[in-house]
Amino acid sequence: MSKKTVMICAGGTGGHMFPALALANDLLSRDCEVVMITDERTVKYTQGHDKLIVHVIKSSSFPSGLIGKIKGLALLMVGYFQSQRLISKYQPDIAIGFGGYPSLPPMVAAQRRNVSTVIHEANAILGRANAYLAPKATRIALSLQDMSSVRDEDIPRAVVTGNPIRSDIAALYTHPYNSPDTDTDFRITVMGGSLGAKVMANHVPKALAALPEDLKVRLNITQQCHEEDIEHVKKTYTDAGITASLKQFIDDVPEVLKQTHLVIARSGASTVAEVSVAGIPAIYIPYPHHADHQQRVNAESISKQGGAWVIEQKDLSSSVLAKRIEGLMRSPEALFKAAEAARSCAKPEATRKLGNLVIALIKGWS
Repeated sequence: MSKKTVMICAGGTGGHMFPALALANDLLSRDCEVVMITDERTVKYTQGHDKLIVHVIKSSSFPSGLIGKIKGLALLMVGYFQSQRLISKYQPDIAIGFGGYPSLPPMVAAQRRNVSTVIHEANAILGRANAYLAPKATRIALSLQDMSSVRDEDIPRAVVTGNPIRSDIAALYTHPYNSPDTDTDFRITVMGGSLGAKVMANHVPKALAALPEDLKVRLNITQQCHEEDIEHVKKTYTDAGITASLKQFIDDVPEVLKQTHLVIARSGASTVAEVSVAGIPAIYIPYPHHADHQQRVNAESISKQGGAWVIEQKDLSSSVLAKRIEGLMRSPEALFKAAEAARSCAKPEATRKLGNLVIALIKGWS
């Protein structure tokens, strides 16, 4: 096959960029040229990807109020014309959309130019951008088996691939769970991201500080924090005699997960996919303000199999969280079983499967 060009379109958050970059690396290894179109937030994710061609376009959501909606639409139109020029320049053989408003202008432009398109939905429910693009998409790639948000007429074009994850994390699928004993270090990793770090900073340290002394002395915490929260979180842990490492961004996730006994996190699609493939039990606190409650559905897909526990934010308190953690620290068997249940939900081959789909469509195979 002569070298083909693939256009990948994604919003600039981790939930969109991590699977998009996983696919990009897969396609680069197959000798494709990969052009990524996204927004200005993507800089921290694409640094060091020298073989990847990255273009930043204008985009926007639709803020409340008439003026906000007009401005949002104007920015999307600018992004659309920027995308048209990029399509003319690179002549992509196929375009892949990973959701987020920045994916809309280039994907709409591609569909109007009769370029084959694939949308990938990381969450259990189609996001707004993907729902808009789905009727004209060549294929709809889903992370989960649930097709309740896909229109009946679109289901024949839907395929379950799983959610692509970084290769170094996918490799953890075969790494055994580091089962704790009742008298050894107990490592908890707390991940919040942009939609959760504040909630984690407010509740997790207080919950851990409220544990009995025989449990606190065993704790070793790695926690993602916003910069403005680091000092007060650090003080809570120090006063409680708890060992903790606080970071704005956990950049060594595979190594951290290898040592982790329990994850406490929001339940964004990429987080759930990565934690599951690593076979780590988790307490998920879904972001409550999505209209479709996508994070709750993500978390429940694991908890129903026994691999996680879900605490709704409205029910979250330091005492509720402390009670759950204490029970798990005193029950290594429950953690071990949950680890295996989480791993059973994983799709470590998702990146390869989505890459195979892209190549098959480029070749014209059904």
